[in-house]
Amino acid sequence: MTAEDVLSVLALLRRAEADVWIGGGWGIDALIGQQTRLHRDLDLMHRQEQEAAVVGALCEAGFEESLNWRPVRFVVTAADGGEIDLHPLVFADDGSAKQASPDPERPFVYPSSCFVTGAIGGTPVPCLSAEQQVYFHQGYEPTDRDRHDMTQLRRVFGIVTHF
Repeated sequence: MTAEDVLSVLALLRRAEADVWIGGGWGIDALIGQQTRLHRDLDLMHRQEQEAAVVGALCEAGFEESLNWRPVRFVVTAADGGEIDLHPLVFADDGSAKQASPDPERPFVYPSSCFVTGAIGGTPVPCLSAEQQVYFHQGYEPTDRDRHDMTQLRRVFGIVTHF
C-alpha cells in the first residue's frame, strides 16, 4: 500500500461523505509526517453508521470483502492484493468512541482527544494520536514492524512505549 494508494482511498471515502481515521503503521507515519517503512495494508476506523457508504465506495473501486469479523473488524482486498482493515466505531455525544472487541465486556475505547490530523505526502489526513497508537500496541507479542513503529513514536514524540 503506497502513499498514493492511501490518499486515493481517502479521497474516494471523502466523496462518499464517510468519516475515517488512519491507524496502524500508516497512522504512525501520518503522525510523523513521512513514510518510515513499507506497508502491506491500511487500517481505517470509520463511523459504524456510515459503513454502507464506506463499503459501497470501496466496492465500486474494485475492493471485495475478504474477511468478516464484525462487529470487531473486517477487511476488503483489491485485485492487486492491497488490503484495507476496517474498524467500525460507535461515537458518543462527547466525541469519544467505542469499538467492539473479541471480549464483549471490554470494548476498545477511543477518547475524543485521539482523533487528530497528520500528513501523508504533505497532505493533511485524519489519524489516531500517538497515545492511542501506543494503547493499541499492548497486550501481545510485538512484530518487527510494531517495534519499528514504536521506535518512531519514541524518537519523534518522546513518549514511553512498553517495547
